Amino acid sequence: MSNDVQQVQPLDSGIAEEWIRKTDEPDLRAVSASKLRAGPWWSVSVWVMEFVRTDPLESELRRRIAAALSDVSGVTDVEEEDREVWTVTGTPAGRALVEAVAQVVDDLTPQTRNSL
Repeated sequence: MSNDVQQVQPLDSGIAEEWIRKTDEPDLRAVSASKLRAGPWWSVSVWVMEFVRTDPLESELRRRIAAALSDVSGVTDVEEEDREVWTVTGTPAGRALVEAVAQVVDDLTPQTRNSL
């Protein structure tokens, strides 16, 4: 199973930097982070959150993702923007954001797989 975290060329001109976790199970384990050109904001997408809609798993994933992002060096604020997107403020490294969330997703993959 691939778990590569790679920097990719952004397709959107409003994005300065983009990182993605390549995996054989994208619906369960993919994570991406995009640094916006304007301001100190990153957008972090967690693909599995589009499908997880039952508690206690949904609440646990949300809580742990927010905590993991908050713990990344350089992060000053974390807010949930959408069902599967978090906005991160500060000066973190994109790779570090993706790796932090990937660890949470991996920890909960067995429960997520059972839930889906």
